[in-house]
Amino acid sequence: MMAESGVSATEQEGGRRDPKPRSARRRAREFALQAIYAWLVQSDHGQIGAIEAHVRDDPQFAQADAAWFALIWQGVTQKAEGLREAFDPYLDRPVVELSPVEHAILLIGSFELTYQLDVPYRVAINESVELAKSFGGTDGFKFVNGVLDKLAPTVRAAEVNRGSARR
Repeated sequence: MMAESGVSATEQEGGRRDPKPRSARRRAREFALQAIYAWLVQSDHGQIGAIEAHVRDDPQFAQADAAWFALIWQGVTQKAEGLREAFDPYLDRPVVELSPVEHAILLIGSFELTYQLDVPYRVAINESVELAKSFGGTDGFKFVNGVLDKLAPTVRAAEVNRGSARR
């Protein structure tokens, strides 16, 4: 909340300001990552409802775009096999050897690239890279970027070609 002076209450109390406030969509992607991670590491994939309920119970979930979370969550869990088939040719190792975090991020990024055409392909890739920087291993973001950058021309050829022509 901003005080009349334009300084947030956190700053007035001596706290630090987040240099890049996260959008509701970014928060939704973060919660989707948590849910998909849990779904991937559980042997019983029938727990989809319980996983979703657990994530939605987080007090911070109110700051997320709930509809965007639901779209990603449902889309990834329903289309996971096809998404894996789409990005598999660009992996340097079998899917089973991916860390669950990288696997979940690639599913999210592939879902957005393939099914959410209103999200520019560069935004979909960048958001996945940011998730990998925040939650993945040291160089996981480079791996995610490389895979999704190779996938983009196959699922968004016209958009990628327009972007290349402008350069």
